[in-house]
Amino acid sequence: MRTIYDALRESHEIQRSLCRRLVLAKPESGKRELILGELSIELAAHAASEERFLYAPILLADLGLDPSRHAIAEHHEIDECVEELEQAQYDGGSWLAKAKELSKLVQHHLKEEETKFFQISGKILTEAQKLKLARQYDKDYLRMKAVLVAK
Repeated sequence: MRTIYDALRESHEIQRSLCRRLVLAKPESGKRELILGELSIELAAHAASEERFLYAPILLADLGLDPSRHAIAEHHEIDECVEELEQAQYDGGSWLAKAKELSKLVQHHLKEEETKFFQISGKILTEAQKLKLARQYDKDYLRMKAVLVAK
């Protein structure tokens, strides 16, 4: 059976791949803007659904309060970096530096989440909750992606 952690790891792998592609994209290829658009949608859909269907239930437990707050703050930091990158010139030298910063923020967040947050939340959630949250996350994640693509 698929748990919330399985669902999140799938999106994490997509994020890792897109970050690698983003940093490697050459300005003359015209791919930077396309990859950033795809990454932006992936990050936003994932964060919204993850906050609703993992962080929110974990915030209710004393053990999960600080880790949830920390993870939400990292989502905000990533959002701000994406916005700055979207505003930058795609062929400028500062763009690559900002893309590397975004990739570093995303990689740090994913590693911390998988090595720390999943373990803490795993102590809080029941097996039934982990399964139910996966279904809720998947449904909302797909809905959010559709909403964001339509913008």
